[in-house]
Amino acid sequence: MTDHESTDDARVGPALRRVLTRPGGAELLDVLVTELSGADLTTLLLEVFRRRADRLTPAEVMRRYRSDRFVAPAPTDPAVLRRTEDVLLAALPDGFETLVLAPLLPLGAHCAVASVDPRKVVATIRGSEVAADPTNALALEAAERRARAMATDSRSAVPVRLAATQRVVRAQHFGAPGMLAHFQLFAMVSAGRDTGNRAFEHQHLTEHLQFATRALSRAGIEHAEIRLTSLDESSIPLREHARAALAATPGIDVLDDPERTTGRGYYTHLCYKVYATIAGQCVEIADGGFVDWTQQLTGSRKERLLISGFGVDRLAGA
Repeated sequence: MTDHESTDDARVGPALRRVLTRPGGAELLDVLVTELSGADLTTLLLEVFRRRADRLTPAEVMRRYRSDRFVAPAPTDPAVLRRTEDVLLAALPDGFETLVLAPLLPLGAHCAVASVDPRKVVATIRGSEVAADPTNALALEAAERRARAMATDSRSAVPVRLAATQRVVRAQHFGAPGMLAHFQLFAMVSAGRDTGNRAFEHQHLTEHLQFATRALSRAGIEHAEIRLTSLDESSIPLREHARAALAATPGIDVLDDPERTTGRGYYTHLCYKVYATIAGQCVEIADGGFVDWTQQLTGSRKERLLISGFGVDRLAGA
């Protein structure tokens, strides 16, 4: 293994460290990571899992089904979940296109651009990974559409607005009650070009937040909080503009949340969370903010992207 991939690496957990300390373990990992092409690695892993699957009995499959948190059905009523999705889709502003997303993304889609720890994502043996957040897939599609627009007009400012609902899987273990390995997320992204004076940011942040208030109202939420966090001094006017735009919205409190720690390094400039009172408890319903993903994906620093994600399962409990 190379120095930065040694068994002393802080990213190596005890389970992997135990495997690597076996004779030849570190060398085998290095061969799999650096010596085999992607196609050869896929061929090898397909054969490994074919042989492992051939050895399993129906009883062993049943035991795995009973114990594997990734495969258990969700406790959410599917009819209620469907109605909640319909509420969210119906609340979308004009100009948003809804997509049916694939359940898989290219390997690295969550970590190479969005800085998500790869261990929180379920990778496949075919060089892809299971969707963990629909905003990642929507960002890829938005970047592709923006790149095509810029190929025709290098200064194109035509925005791309996309939305989707998707069942996603997260690999990290959540100990809190109600936290599932798989759950439904509704996502929306707005992509475009910086045209000066933060016009893009003002317009689309207001649009996303007004969508949130409209969707919550239609879902029967009587009271909600939108907590805005400025991640740099330059975004304070943007935060205040959003507060003013939502000031007269019934049942909505818009608050500053300068102490927020999550999302720093993930979002840029400004991020937000939405909390709603459901069954007497304050529950996080949505999370969003500005990210630099389309800048990375298109190679243009003038590109802008705002993402928002809503927990459909949680909202269905309203």
